[in-house]
Amino acid sequence: MLKTMATQLTLVFKTGSKKSNGWILIKFGLILAFLFTLFSVLFHVLMLYEGRQYSWITGFYWTLTTMSTLGFGDITFHSDMGRLFSIVVLFSGIVFLLVMLPFTFIQFFYAPWLEEQNKARAPRSVPDTMSGHVILTYFDAVAVTLIEKLNQYGFAYVILSSGLQDALDLYDKGYHVVVGELDDPDTYRRLRIDQAALVVVLNDDIASTNIIYTIRETNDRVKTVTNADLEDSLDILKMAGSTYVFQFTQMLGRALSRRVLGINMQANIIGQFDDLLIAEAPVMRTWLQGKTMAESRLREICGVTAVGIWEQGKFYIPTPDTRITESTVLVLAGTKEQLEQFDDSIALADNKEADTSRPVVVLGGGRVGQAVAEALRVRKVAFCVVEKRPGIADKHPNFIHGSAADRNTLIEAGLENTPSIIITTHDDNLNIYLTIYCRRLRPDVQIISRASLDRNINTLHRAGANLVMSFSSLLTTTIMNLIQPQKMLMLSEGLNVFRMPLHAKLENKSLIDIQIREKTGCSVVAVKKNENLIINPDPAIVLEKEDELVLIGTAGAEKTFIAKYPAASEK
Repeated sequence: MLKTMATQLTLVFKTGSKKSNGWILIKFGLILAFLFTLFSVLFHVLMLYEGRQYSWITGFYWTLTTMSTLGFGDITFHSDMGRLFSIVVLFSGIVFLLVMLPFTFIQFFYAPWLEEQNKARAPRSVPDTMSGHVILTYFDAVAVTLIEKLNQYGFAYVILSSGLQDALDLYDKGYHVVVGELDDPDTYRRLRIDQAALVVVLNDDIASTNIIYTIRETNDRVKTVTNADLEDSLDILKMAGSTYVFQFTQMLGRALSRRVLGINMQANIIGQFDDLLIAEAPVMRTWLQGKTMAESRLREICGVTAVGIWEQGKFYIPTPDTRITESTVLVLAGTKEQLEQFDDSIALADNKEADTSRPVVVLGGGRVGQAVAEALRVRKVAFCVVEKRPGIADKHPNFIHGSAADRNTLIEAGLENTPSIIITTHDDNLNIYLTIYCRRLRPDVQIISRASLDRNINTLHRAGANLVMSFSSLLTTTIMNLIQPQKMLMLSEGLNVFRMPLHAKLENKSLIDIQIREKTGCSVVAVKKNENLIINPDPAIVLEKEDELVLIGTAGAEKTFIAKYPAASEK
């Protein structure tokens, strides 16, 4: 115990600032000792004045009991001068012992000691064996989603925090965190940046620029991904040295605009894996609505394969009997030519809802709302944006000032004949409220909503949204695809395309015989034979030893497949 205390005291007094604190404590102790001695001497002088005499021990005893306000009352002065002296000693004790001593002890001893204890808990570097890790320089609710995906796929990560208390809070929650200044090159050396797979910089534009410059001072090869809040920051961050610069709010706005009913019912490409294209197609009020997968005959008509469906925010592997409803979004796999055939089939259906003169109502004129408006403007689609902040509403055409929760404002924006309402605010609680409100006013309208956090996706669907797109999922998907682009492609909302070498159990068998979809929940979308990628292979194709499978499925289905048919290194 004594050895531990000695070690802690050494930590407290070892640096320059701590030595200064130590001298302050020593000086304060000397002042107290001087007062004790002075008051004890005066005690004896005044007692002799009153004709009494006590030992020096008694003098120190009286001084201590009086200054500490205990005041046993066994020794008292009889003269006014003695009582006046007692008052002076009492007030001195109140000031020095009851006020200044606790403050001085906490400020110059306990607080520095506690700080050293906390610093010992918060790491300042990563292990020397760490490599292939992802460094995050900013932590928020979106980073939580990204960390969950990194953990899910076995990627190491570390959060860099400049605030000790913030780092301790994250450490106590179980996150891997390192304390260090964001603009200090030594910080990134301690993070083994030369061995890192990616650095994710999601700070504000100015801070991100400084961070990127600092990183490039330390390492000019590590990949970095940065978010730009402003359009002008794109070039600045690239000049600073960032490998990838995205405007995620712009990306989300464009993605929301692509889902508008009757404007573009064509397949929207959401990922590419070599020559294989993965696309999503909303089917609301198209010739596909109401049919089963077998009745649609998509493979025969267009050559594409429906490898999955989104229904109310959840991904399902379709069966021949799966019914296509108005809220269904098909996930299609095929070549560019096959997807064009699908688009032609949609166009030939002569969708009567494709009336671009009826304005799309956009609720919220922030960065996402403005991105939606710009995307619709480029495609020559009528729209009206409702924004309650007059400074924004007055600067843009087709913007009206008012509250989205006001019925008259919505009617002015075109609520009564709009084909679609897009809700773009960054407040999920408000988005849920507006979804319920708009669904009550227009039961038949298409409602597309933004979700800032993944946990609110299902709530928005229950509130009445036909389609929901998550900002955190979009960001996470983009970043995950940059880590190992040749091995895995993560699509929206946790849907993944991945490649696996053929397991020995599957050799010399046809796709129809091995029943991968039934056993694992994954669908085979391509087979690579030698250097040829066979997209949407015939179920009768026979798999050979050197073949490679390209599959699509949820994260859970992927885990099931890997557990059942592990790669050679995982057996």
